[in-house]
Amino acid sequence: MQGKTIEEISLGDRAYFEKTITETDVYLFAGISGDTNPAHMSCVAAEKSQFKERIAHGLVSVSLISCVLGVHLPGPGTIYLGQEIRFTRPVKFGDTVRAEAEVIDIIPKKNRVVLKTTWTNQEGQVVIEGTATVMPPKASTATTASTATATTA
Repeated sequence: MQGKTIEEISLGDRAYFEKTITETDVYLFAGISGDTNPAHMSCVAAEKSQFKERIAHGLVSVSLISCVLGVHLPGPGTIYLGQEIRFTRPVKFGDTVRAEAEVIDIIPKKNRVVLKTTWTNQEGQVVIEGTATVMPPKASTATTASTATATTA
């Protein structure tokens, strides 16, 4: 299975992935990353914070864009080159986060695509925003040959 090549991508193309962030997600991420900040792990400490409750690690939500880029747009075979992000509000346990990518620039000579990346919660509030740069897969020889055959037939 191969994702879209640069020739198959258009400005304005969009894709998204949506997930409800659970306590289990946060604990698993803490185990993987080593980030056991009390803001994420301790109800008592979090109640004293500016958010008054535990919040998810910012990178838990950011990681959802990996599904969008690697599975949907451009999809399998995509190389993720960079990501700029800005956190605008916290993600709380039980929030449903929608990570969306929209193609805003295509650079054919470099085989690069730039996507606006936006994460929103279930209330439609932006929780993270940024831009991603990816290298979509190139057409395989087999795909190119079958396309050429189909075109000439």
